[in-house]
This record gives sequence, C-alpha cells and structure tokens, in this order.
Amino acid sequence: MKKYFFRFFTMLVCLAALTGSSILSGCSGTKQAKNDSVKLTLNEVAHSVFYAPMYVAIEEGYFQEEHIDLTLVTGFGADKTMTAVLSGEAEIGFMGPETTVYTYNEGAQDYVVNFAQLTQRAGNFLVAREEMPDFTWTDIKGTEVLGGRKGGMPEMIFEYILRQNGINPKTDLSIDQSIDFGSTAAAFSGGKGDFSVEFEPGATSLELEGNGYVVASLGVDSGYVPYTAFSAKAEYIEKNPEIIQQFTNALQKGLDYVQNHSPEEIAEVIAPQFKETDAETLTAIVTRYYEQDTWKENLIFGENSYQLLLDILSDADELSAEPPYKELVNTSFAKKAAPK
Repeated sequence: MKKYFFRFFTMLVCLAALTGSSILSGCSGTKQAKNDSVKLTLNEVAHSVFYAPMYVAIEEGYFQEEHIDLTLVTGFGADKTMTAVLSGEAEIGFMGPETTVYTYNEGAQDYVVNFAQLTQRAGNFLVAREEMPDFTWTDIKGTEVLGGRKGGMPEMIFEYILRQNGINPKTDLSIDQSIDFGSTAAAFSGGKGDFSVEFEPGATSLELEGNGYVVASLGVDSGYVPYTAFSAKAEYIEKNPEIIQQFTNALQKGLDYVQNHSPEEIAEVIAPQFKETDAETLTAIVTRYYEQDTWKENLIFGENSYQLLLDILSDADELSAEPPYKELVNTSFAKKAAPK
C-alpha cells in the first residue's frame, strides 16, 4: 500500500510542477537546472569568414561553457533570417541591423531588438576583371557592377561609398541587383559585369582562379559602420535575460580570442567551419579582415553607430521613419560582458 501511495504522491508532485505550483527536479516539464544546457537556434545571414569571432566561440566551446547548446542555421539573406526569427524558427538572428528597422517600421508588435554588434566594417570587396593598382572610385563610372539586394547592407554601403565619392548610383553606372546572394561570383566568372561586389571566400576564389582581382575594400572605404548584429524578439529578450546574457558572454570570449591571436591561429581554430577551404586560403582571408580592423573589441552597439545606420538608410531612400535608439538597441548584455 505504501508503494502505491508513494507513486500517487509522486504523480501529484509532477503535476504540480507542470502547472507551476512547484519546481522540483526529476519531473518532466520542470524548470531547467542552472547547469543544464539551453537549446538555442541561431540563424546567420551567411556563412563567411567575416564572422570569425562567432565561429571561434563555437569551436573553442565558449557556448558550452555558458551552458548553451547551439544550433547554427544559415539563412542566405537577411530577409530570410528575419523571417526565421519572427516565425520562431530561430530564437536569435545574426544579420544587418537595417532589417530590424524595417520590421519595426512595418508595425510588428513583437519587433526585433539588436543586443550585440559583431562587425564594425563592411565585409565585402570590389572585384575587377583586371588588376588595377591605381584604382579610384571614379573608374567605376559607365560600367556594369554586380551588386546586392535592394535595401540590404552590402548594397547600401556600396551606394554610400559611391555618393561619398561624388558618384550617382542611379545614373553614373549600371548596378545589377537581380542575382541571388552567393551567386554573383559564379556569374562574374561566367562573364557577367565589369565589376562585382563580393564577400569572402568569393573575392579570394575569383583571384585564385584568375577570374578577378580585388581592387578596393568596402570596409576600408566606408569607414566604421554597424554592419552585422545579433538580435531577438523583444518579448524573448524580456522573458529570457539570462539566456541572452550567456549567449553574449560566449560571443565576447570569441571577440577576445581574435583580439589576442594571430590570423594563422584564428584560421586554424575556425577551419572546421570551412572544410572546403584550404588552410592557406583561409589564413589569407582571415588576414584580410584582421588587418582592416573588422571586428569590434566589445559587442556594444553605440548610439552614434545606430544614427549612422539610419543616415545610410535615409540616403538609400529606404527609411520611412526613424525608430528610437532605445527601442531597437539593448546594450545592457554587451556592457556586462565587455572586458573590464
């Protein structure tokens, strides 16, 4: 009889736990123990060496140290990554922060908030068909350029640089925006365009194949810009501050690593993420980003950077309203994780 009473009592306790009346370990549906891992899905806009600190955090086990069981999914475009976050397919998105402005201005009730900025320069390069050691931006006038998606950071930064150099993107050249993200290098190799705006490894691959030559870095010529950031729905951040903090802590460890190690060491760590790229090429790509000061020392998305983002959007005629900084940026997690 005692045995049956005990079983009945255990069932009642578990039922109470499921209904929120009691939190006890050993019953399914109970609150996660502090040392258990939290399952998180991160949707990245693209899989590129440009995001090396994040891959360092993955490969060095920093997410595990912060008790996060991370699943990484590539969205292949900021619009697709944002859709994954809004639909709940991913808790966290990694993309250009311009997408959070668009979503907010479109009236989303549970809008998406940026909580960590990773890169501080553009990650793409201008590739020409011939070597142009004396290239200036005026050389691009009258040519056809394979560009990026309308309203996306790669394209807007490209146009921002053109305007800074007195070039009208609409009248002084032809920009082809019809080619899918990730397919421009192949199109360029096939004879399309006079120039192409390429991420890595596309830019280096074109050089190695003899099909193109990097003549300018958009990251250098645009200056510091808030190019990519991590974001999540406002409600998710509000309900899960500990998880967001753990995630941010892991990212900061990745940033700390790249700030204190050589390109060769960074390339070696992230190599499992880029198995199709040989060590020499991978090191060359990391070096290119490393030398142009691509990655921030901390993850704080400052108000000046946010205003620059709005200015870029406005110049591109993509800004219908200016959302308040405090609505779309939360720096509390990055500040807590930042090196002291």
